[in-house]
Amino acid sequence: MSLYRKLPVEIEAFKWTGDQDQTEDPLWAIQAVKDRVLTFDRAFAYIKTLEGTMTVNPGDYIIKGWKGELYPCKPDIFENTYELLSQG
Repeated sequence: MSLYRKLPVEIEAFKWTGDQDQTEDPLWAIQAVKDRVLTFDRAFAYIKTLEGTMTVNPGDYIIKGWKGELYPCKPDIFENTYELLSQG
């Protein structure tokens, strides 16, 4: 058996509050809405990924990966996996 460590990778992310009019959405999220990669209904957001459409619940984080892909992450996993480097 081999032992591996996850490489440190910087990502961009924000916590989706469920408020579709929240003003702190990053520009890449706004572009994803324009491109219809990120959509909303009354209670949820949806992200189109290569694995299919993923549901984002209020309180989940939306992550932009190092290849530009978007995906949701539950708050407990996010907060135990990532540390804040800077806030913009």
